[in-house]
Amino acid sequence: MNRKVLFAAGIAMALPMLSGAQVPATEDFATLTKRLQADKPTFAQRQQSLLAERYDLADRPATGTTMSRGKPVQEGVRVKLPSGTSWENLAALSPEEVKERQLWPAGFLPLPHPHHEAGGMIFPKFLIEETKQQTDRDLTRFDLDFDLPDHLLPEFPAPIYLTTRPDLGDVSQGKLVTLSNFNDIFKDILNPKQLEGLRLLVTPFPQQQFNAIEDRRSLKPSQGVACFDCHANGHTNAATHTVGDIRPNEHRHRIDTPTLRGLYVQRLFGSQRALKTVEDFTEFEQRAAYFDGIPADAARKGTNVLERGSQVHFMAEFQALLDFPPAPKLDVFGKLISAKASESELRGQAVFFGKGQCASCHAPPYYTDNLMHNLKVERFFNEVTINGRKASADGPIKTFPLRGIKDSPPYLHDDRLLTLDDTVEFFNLVLELKLTEQEKQDLVAFMRVL
Repeated sequence: MNRKVLFAAGIAMALPMLSGAQVPATEDFATLTKRLQADKPTFAQRQQSLLAERYDLADRPATGTTMSRGKPVQEGVRVKLPSGTSWENLAALSPEEVKERQLWPAGFLPLPHPHHEAGGMIFPKFLIEETKQQTDRDLTRFDLDFDLPDHLLPEFPAPIYLTTRPDLGDVSQGKLVTLSNFNDIFKDILNPKQLEGLRLLVTPFPQQQFNAIEDRRSLKPSQGVACFDCHANGHTNAATHTVGDIRPNEHRHRIDTPTLRGLYVQRLFGSQRALKTVEDFTEFEQRAAYFDGIPADAARKGTNVLERGSQVHFMAEFQALLDFPPAPKLDVFGKLISAKASESELRGQAVFFGKGQCASCHAPPYYTDNLMHNLKVERFFNEVTINGRKASADGPIKTFPLRGIKDSPPYLHDDRLLTLDDTVEFFNLVLELKLTEQEKQDLVAFMRVL
């Protein structure tokens, strides 16, 4: 055997160990399935107990505000406080005092994946059911289910707004766009190149947990997953995963699937923001995130290598057409039109651009600076491992656009914040703002109209 072959074989054997991934098991698929299905209730109960301990998960919709198609927006702070304290008292303490007294709310710690040790893509039930009905593909995992309740997730199917045809409003016709209907919906709206890009975005390709070999987590061999299985209708359905580019496994983040709306104003992509164009992201997503950053797995399970000059460009062009939802109370500079705004919204805007310091990162009109910032949240708590996830320093995180933010719960990069109210309380502590209760309420009111 020559040196090149030996080197390639050595890399293939070493990659799983370097990545933290398990070496493929020797048990057959039937035995594997039976074992993991037997373990499933234990891990599901572990995760649900954690969620109940951290959050108020009740269905409590806000009055007078909905997402773009009418799904209620959930209101109120859902993170539970440590016994014997209040948000006001907590905000009066220094980070060192919060850490010393162990008063950091558990819901502000990183949120683990539904089964963090196993990781991988997992989809809400409503997406699984609609995809199966339309395309006969089954995105069910036999080893675990999605964890958060539907009322805390984005509306489904989400509306689609195009930069090229704002006159049409929502072009989705109220349907989940899949391989079975994309042509009928878009044939008279897109040009042939854009239509081909959309076809590729709804085409399933092999992925770590959904593939045709025995090392999978679907009962039947699977065609794989499509970009729009997570980014349903170019938005998000809160499907989650664990990042492929952090090791060891306990440091891997749960991923909040971001919306693709407004992608045309963004400049950082991928879970570690290492990709600088949407073309880069589109080309490498199926080689990296799809296979947990393990090239040997990608080759073994059937990675789809996209051609940059045609396929990648076509997909990226369609993604760049996805627009933010209408915001009728905003002017061309992204600020409130006074005659259309409530007193609370106007006060909230003043807090956003003043005492709240929100605009330092979230600059109008799209409310992002296209940078990354390190919040240094680890100032407030001692490192601890919870359900397989080590709560420690997160490092720099991306400034996501806030345009249309009410349509995209839950929040932060790992879904730990369930409502905009939670988000305000989190940043009030992290940035040491000492906002009043009225200022917090007004800030939420402002963000709901963005």
